[in-house]
Amino acid sequence: MKADFGFGKQYRITKTDEYSSVFRLRCSLFSPHFQLYGKANGLGRPRVGLVVGKKVAQRAVSRNYMKRTLREFFRLTRANYTSLDVVILVRKRFGRAERQEVLRELASIIHKLQVKCAD
Repeated sequence: MKADFGFGKQYRITKTDEYSSVFRLRCSLFSPHFQLYGKANGLGRPRVGLVVGKKVAQRAVSRNYMKRTLREFFRLTRANYTSLDVVILVRKRFGRAERQEVLRELASIIHKLQVKCAD
């Protein structure tokens, strides 16, 4: 059986109301590069939303690189997560040199968030 590694709309938080409901719950964790918000969603699959502001990276190229990196990470590891809506807010810019370190940090904090917000 072929594994599903696509990243369709069912795995994304797209609407403003969905972002707002995750932010409103206030189940969050911080790390040097990220601020994560989580909320149980009851859909049977995890979903992710990304926020990379201009204060973090002025150039769109940098913001897009960070979003691509985070989407790819989520796409490859989403089977490890339960029904959780996760909003990842990038607090500190990262590039190719820090990529592996940042992804290890993200894996650790998402696991902690999943335990904290699983209610």
